[in-house]
Amino acid sequence: MADSTVRKRKTAPKKSEDGAGAAASKDGAASGGTKKTAGSVKLSTVFSLLLVAIGLVTYQQPRLVQGIIDSVSSIVGNFRPLPGVEENLVVEFAPDVEKRDAVVRAFQHAWLAYERDAMGDDEYHPIGHKGSNLTEAGGIGYTVVDSLDTMILMGLEDEYQRAREWVASKLDFEKDADFNTFETTIRVLGGLLSAHHLTGDSLYLEKAQDLADRIMPAFDTPAGLPTSMINLARREGVMNDDNPELVSTAEVSTLQLEFRYLAHLTDNEEYWQKAEKVMKIIKDARLATGLASIFMSKNDGKYALSAIRLGSRGDSYYEYLLKQYIQTNMTESVYRDMYDDAMDSVANHLITTSHNAKLIYTSELVPQRTYTSDIVWRLVPKQDHLVCFFGGSLMLGATITGAIQHPVSIPPKASQLTKQGKRDWINGVELIRTCMKTHETQTGLAPEIAHFRIPSDRLEGSIAPDDWYIKGAKVGADPPYDARYILRPETVESLFIAYRLTGDPRYREYGWSIFQAIEKHCRIESGGYASILNVDDVPVTYEDKMETFLMSETLKYLYLLFEDDQVLPLDKYVFNTEAHPFPIIYPTFRTGFS
Repeated sequence: MADSTVRKRKTAPKKSEDGAGAAASKDGAASGGTKKTAGSVKLSTVFSLLLVAIGLVTYQQPRLVQGIIDSVSSIVGNFRPLPGVEENLVVEFAPDVEKRDAVVRAFQHAWLAYERDAMGDDEYHPIGHKGSNLTEAGGIGYTVVDSLDTMILMGLEDEYQRAREWVASKLDFEKDADFNTFETTIRVLGGLLSAHHLTGDSLYLEKAQDLADRIMPAFDTPAGLPTSMINLARREGVMNDDNPELVSTAEVSTLQLEFRYLAHLTDNEEYWQKAEKVMKIIKDARLATGLASIFMSKNDGKYALSAIRLGSRGDSYYEYLLKQYIQTNMTESVYRDMYDDAMDSVANHLITTSHNAKLIYTSELVPQRTYTSDIVWRLVPKQDHLVCFFGGSLMLGATITGAIQHPVSIPPKASQLTKQGKRDWINGVELIRTCMKTHETQTGLAPEIAHFRIPSDRLEGSIAPDDWYIKGAKVGADPPYDARYILRPETVESLFIAYRLTGDPRYREYGWSIFQAIEKHCRIESGGYASILNVDDVPVTYEDKMETFLMSETLKYLYLLFEDDQVLPLDKYVFNTEAHPFPIIYPTFRTGFS
């Protein structure tokens, strides 16, 4: 208000001592006022006619006008930086040696404890200083094989050589027991294939082919969807007792990168065909929403009436749609089409904004029967930590299927992305922001499941935060399952991808804060890292288990976040869902389907 007054004073005419100045001003205003009035009449007439013309065109051709508006908005938007991209950012991918080496030391702290107490066992329990296997018939070295490529990347030659010796002399798949088809494929088959690529060692390819041949009978079902379990010695597919007629959508659709890459290495098309047939079955079973229920029938290949979500049993289905398109250097358009269709559906049905804090998250759709036996779908404001992979995946997809040109710049420009690409980029950036919000706990670690505030949650006036909360958590009570942190990698996976796509140092800062929280609250001084039961309770209560994905994914993605971008560049590699890197390939035989 003060500035406005000053400006008026500066432009006011200066009054002379005899008042002549004031008179002259008044005369001038009167004289010029007549001319201005006439001009104003003419201008207002033209302006009125223009408005009438625009109104007529808008009425007669609304789509044309809207198209012009959209085009102008798009052109203007192309000159603005994309959300999540700092303006005038100087991109530098020099390694942060101090932080990178700290991650290496953490890996050694985990690996050496496992090697000391449980070498060759599937899983490790750092507090009890012992290992365990997944079956009574023995294990198949889940932790060893899952960790191989991380050791290779980190240059831990001594540790790697001892692990290789174990694989060469003791890894044996002749186990008369049922192993999870999906987990065995992504961890063990994936780990062997990536170790082979990084070293050229034929040992790993021979072991991989032996394992794959034992898994292949899982695909021998009426519809061609693989069974949930496989007996490796008998080479027989086995269904899970809990769901004898159903298979998990994510599990059957997250074997493809591994079997396709093995087919490429061995020139055995059967591996590729079996895995690809699954994708055709899923495409043919498409629901009206374009989304995927978390269960399918092994007999007819149709979706079962079950929840729809991007969390457990749904997550990696969406992940592998994009990654299969990337794997063959964008040569299989069917996967692009399926991915774009799925992302449109996710944006239309699952992407939600929290009531108070306006955080973007992905809801779940849960089917319920009414009293008239009709099916209604209830939107549940719940997001698994598993979903936190999706932020980085959306950003990557925006630069692949959502790009007008290839390659896009780093960071990408708005003018390089389609409308869908911009949408997915924005959603990806915002989902990463939300996932970092879920790390705002007493430990700085995210819970297994977060619930978001909605108007009908009846929590107004309670002590619940205004953005998200851990359902069932009460002071003094045993922590609910949702409150635990089991060393999951999904948020740091997204941070790694976001950093590689933008060069923005804030993603490294986020990753470092998570790493420090793991070091502070999960590290066991005698060796290894343990899960914690409640991320909001300090001092923490441990669960005596170190998941294999700590060394395979969490520490690998943190290492790569602080490493030079020429180590496993995103334009030359695709990561399987267990973070095992495979090279982008050019298939030598016909692939894809319609």
